[in-house]
Amino acid sequence: MRPDDWHLTEDLDCFLARAGDFLHSRPVLHTLPLTVTETLRTRGLDAYGTEAPAFGWLERAGEVRAAFFRTPPRRLYLTPLTPEEADALAAHLAGLGRALPGVSADDDTAAAFVEAWQRHSGATPTLRERQRLYRLGTLTPPEPLPEGRGRVAGERDREQLMLWYREFAAAIGELASADAGSWADTRIANRRVTFWETPDGIPVSMAGMSPMVAGQIRVAPVYTPAHLRGRGYAGAATVEVSRAALATGAAHVLLFADLANPTSNGLYQRLGYRPVTDFAVHDFEYPT
Repeated sequence: MRPDDWHLTEDLDCFLARAGDFLHSRPVLHTLPLTVTETLRTRGLDAYGTEAPAFGWLERAGEVRAAFFRTPPRRLYLTPLTPEEADALAAHLAGLGRALPGVSADDDTAAAFVEAWQRHSGATPTLRERQRLYRLGTLTPPEPLPEGRGRVAGERDREQLMLWYREFAAAIGELASADAGSWADTRIANRRVTFWETPDGIPVSMAGMSPMVAGQIRVAPVYTPAHLRGRGYAGAATVEVSRAALATGAAHVLLFADLANPTSNGLYQRLGYRPVTDFAVHDFEYPT
């Protein structure tokens, strides 16, 4: 195939017009591009930063076969590609002089693109993280649940949400997707974060969820402060937000877990989440 089978744009409407049906055709596997593009559509192209997002799709014989997006300064995100398709994209982006900080994709696609990008750009890749995508089967609450109850976060919880959002971003070593205030305000307004709180009303864990797009909702983030872990609070919060997602009518409830954390992976599987596929995140360094 040819590098110019790939089409690039900074026009979100153009991208969705060409690749929207493709993304909706596999909503579980395409959960990230679906939710990110919906956020950009509803909140504006600066939702993830001041630099313009970039999008692209692979089209052959009039059919879209793959897509990508990037919200700078974050990594390139790819839908599944063959090695040939990954090589053509790497050649195309390198020919445009694009410097990528990294890539995120399913395991096979990530490996193919990393090899191609190294050849075309001279970058040195480093594996940063491996993640597993899970889909909820039958929700199975733990028995017994810790003492307390679930509660949807409201206006009085704004400072708590801001604090935990910052702590969560720092804990996973990622850039925050928004400033903490706007992140909290959006989720309060849309009732998209659930606390687990103790019997005396003290929040001890939180679990959020994405808006429903193409029948799927993704649970994120799940966060418990370090000194409160190991008491079942994260599991209880995840059960509550999973119930809330199901109550909205979602056909698929999803979440990602870091494969380096066997505790969280074991927890989610006990709650009824089943593996879909594994993803790899790589960073790139360039010769000076």
